[in-house]
Amino acid sequence: MLKKLLAACAAITISTSTLVTADTLDEVVNRGTLRCAVVLDFPPIGFWNERNEPAGFDVEYCKDLANSLNVKVELIPATWSERLPLIVTRRADVVIGSTSDSLERAQTVGFTIPYAVFVSQAIVHKDSGIETFEDMKGKTVAAGLGTVQEQWYEAYANEWGSDWKYQGYQSENEVFLAVQQGRVAAGMTGNIVAGPIARQYSNIELGPVLPFTADYVSMAAPRKDVSWLNYLNLFIHQQVRTGRYQELWEEFVGGEAPDLRTPGVYY
Repeated sequence: MLKKLLAACAAITISTSTLVTADTLDEVVNRGTLRCAVVLDFPPIGFWNERNEPAGFDVEYCKDLANSLNVKVELIPATWSERLPLIVTRRADVVIGSTSDSLERAQTVGFTIPYAVFVSQAIVHKDSGIETFEDMKGKTVAAGLGTVQEQWYEAYANEWGSDWKYQGYQSENEVFLAVQQGRVAAGMTGNIVAGPIARQYSNIELGPVLPFTADYVSMAAPRKDVSWLNYLNLFIHQQVRTGRYQELWEEFVGGEAPDLRTPGVYY
């Protein structure tokens, strides 16, 4: 009886050990392909170039991550609202899609340390009359569904009572088009996108920087996969330490890459 019990315990131990070690890092290396989800309507961070190929800061991070693992990269285009479901359903190994690391989202997926930082800014139709955030009262304002701009605007605008109007769109390209066509007075996006969009359209101007907190964005991965998250964190450290972070930021955004540390907090 004792021998049977010991044998059963050994079998359970082996089974448990197998479950513990079978993580995303092993899966990616064994598969030979990294499935990396990116948002491609967020230039210059993610976009389709003139050859209709994925390009941008996030795309290069996907490629760099695959190279670090010596595997091929499979880029998965995603909308803002698709990012978390792609991880939950295991259709992607990682999302490098400028995803804000909110506590609410962290109940669903795991987050790395930040790999980029943005602030929010409005783009406005030239006839909107909007110069300050307060000027957006009573005017129709738009953002991409599931973005932090949408969440933050609602929290601020609720203080205005009923004197605010909002329209959500599936993609930021739809937001930009709505502003350009005058269907909304302003659109909300990241500061790195606002400038290029304002230069692209003759009737769109840069609006006010919005009074939202700085947007620290992280890579998203399966919540319980600690070894994979550890690897991704080390990858981000390596990108900064080798100068690759600065190189890509300068290429796609311009200027000095922002500090990834929150003041008073150690990552």
